[in-house]
Amino acid sequence: MSVASKFISAPALLGKYPPKGDLPTTKELWKKAFFVAWPSTVESFLVALVGMVDTIMVSNLGAYAIAAIGLTNQPKFIALAVFMSLNVAVSALVARRKGENDQEGANRILVQAVLLTLILTMVITLLIQIFADPIIHMVGSQEDTHGPAVAYFRIIMGGLCFNAMNMVLCAAQRGIGNTKIAMKTNIISNLVNVALNYLLIEGHLGFPALGIQGAAIATVCGTIVALCMSLSTVLRHGNYLHLEIKRSYMRFDRRTLVSIFNIGSSSLAEQVFMRFGFLMYTILVAHLGTNPLAAHQIGMNIITISFAFGDGLSVAAVSLVGQNLGAGRPDLAKIYGGVCQRLGVCCSCMVAFVYFIWGKTIFGLFSQDAEILGYSSFIMDMVSLIVFLQIAQVIFSGCLRGSGDTKYVAMVSLISVAFIRPGSGWLFIYGLNTGLWGAWIGLALDQFVRLMLNFLRFRSGKWMNIKI
Repeated sequence: MSVASKFISAPALLGKYPPKGDLPTTKELWKKAFFVAWPSTVESFLVALVGMVDTIMVSNLGAYAIAAIGLTNQPKFIALAVFMSLNVAVSALVARRKGENDQEGANRILVQAVLLTLILTMVITLLIQIFADPIIHMVGSQEDTHGPAVAYFRIIMGGLCFNAMNMVLCAAQRGIGNTKIAMKTNIISNLVNVALNYLLIEGHLGFPALGIQGAAIATVCGTIVALCMSLSTVLRHGNYLHLEIKRSYMRFDRRTLVSIFNIGSSSLAEQVFMRFGFLMYTILVAHLGTNPLAAHQIGMNIITISFAFGDGLSVAAVSLVGQNLGAGRPDLAKIYGGVCQRLGVCCSCMVAFVYFIWGKTIFGLFSQDAEILGYSSFIMDMVSLIVFLQIAQVIFSGCLRGSGDTKYVAMVSLISVAFIRPGSGWLFIYGLNTGLWGAWIGLALDQFVRLMLNFLRFRSGKWMNIKI
């Protein structure tokens, strides 16, 4: 067996774990993994790319605009945490039901998740509209960023229902392996977003110049388009997932709710820990001033591109691991998790090379302010390193989530994101007086700890025996 075959073949990926049946050939293995992985990876990459373009378009308004939008990111994701956790549960459960050949169970999960989403969005949207001003004060807004940030935040979160509904529908589709549907939906919606950005931020073709409020309106319009497309895929008779209003589906049943709660509650805890840590981290940077925060936000936008590759492969891992565990093939679940990880290594090398060679040029697309550009060199050097840690740990997390091992992933987030990132960030930024450099050291330490803990859990195989 060649060195390459030892790295990518099914027996090599399985290791000492005994096979439970016939193993696919190397060609069959990688073909299936690639078929599921490429749409979600392309989707995540393009969404991140559009987000970067979005920030570049807003940056024409000045550093205050970049900083103002950056201030809203963590409060926005804290509000979305409940829906992200719900979606993790939906993807894992639908994938498991698909592996068990339980189509009715998969559709019952979809309908009840949609009902939960509708109820939760109404409550959260109302609270945010009332408390937007103090929330933005809390995250460290300055005099020049507070007003624009509040206006942007209220508009973005006013469209929460459209965004959350689209997320849950796409999560269900990803669970059964229909990653192309989510890819197409998000590509079209983001093109709408960019087009409306052009028209509404600075005012073109007779449209009013609305500044960052125009960017917020464009984003909401994009999510409306996404929801319409997602709905069209589950309203067609004959599709595996069908949003059918059956009386039995409309009543919350114990099995579905318990399954959603068991996985979703752990994932919610993970999201809360993560967002708390990210929020503390953002507040630390915000107190350095508008220009350091703007430079930091540029770096975070750029690193989102690399995260997109890991996130896309993580989505594929959730589907492949969940379906094979549902089919009673934990050996194949382990193998496909390994395939996704090896694809991640390839992506890491490619992205790190681009960042290392052209990083400063990419950074300069966002701003030509001399002070902001002064941070570009060390930020891009750190990004080139963090890429390897980030992509690998995200994929291992996806494998564990696909199995339902969300409690462990939540514990990792508590340790790493909620304590190590903001704690080490504070130590380096203020304790050792390293400024913005210290924030990125804290981020790198967070990614390293998450990678090691998730890797050790995956290698242990304990996730293979979880019932959901």
